[in-house]
Amino acid sequence: MKKTPKRKRRNVASFLLVCLILSIFVIAYWKEEQKIDQQQDTPMPTELNETVANKRDELISLAADKGINIVITADFRSSEEQDKLYAQGRTASGDVVTNAKGGESYHNYGLAIDFALMNLNGEVIWDMDYDGNGNAKSDWSEVVEIAKSLGFEWGGDWRSFKDYPHFQMDFGLSIKELQNGERP
Repeated sequence: MKKTPKRKRRNVASFLLVCLILSIFVIAYWKEEQKIDQQQDTPMPTELNETVANKRDELISLAADKGINIVITADFRSSEEQDKLYAQGRTASGDVVTNAKGGESYHNYGLAIDFALMNLNGEVIWDMDYDGNGNAKSDWSEVVEIAKSLGFEWGGDWRSFKDYPHFQMDFGLSIKELQNGERP
């Protein structure tokens, strides 16, 4: 049986399409392997990200301009420190304060801070209704509003584990991407 020119063209087109698809898969696989190799060499951060540190300082200043004194109670946290917090309320005494193990928190990548208020007596408090500046608005909600305007995500907006003192900047990166070595 003789192949017609039309049939030959169809066979050649099918062959080229299969080759193109295979090439795309091979290139995508190769790029992913290169990315993983590169990311495995990325060291863990050891301090607060520079942008987050600058925004933290701006938050403190803008809150002070409104008569609100805030205290940063946590910022960068090593994986070892995170594991100790995770153990709290589980294998160590105390209440559960986090659901994140070491390497699973934005604090571990220098991308998160926690805060508290300082009242007029100089005491550090976590009272979300406190109105120390007397403007009929909770100081806590004013700090949250300022932080959000600076680009922070607030842990109080989370659906499951609400973390009211927590602010973070993820720069569009998931914990998984950070664990794989991507950095802002």
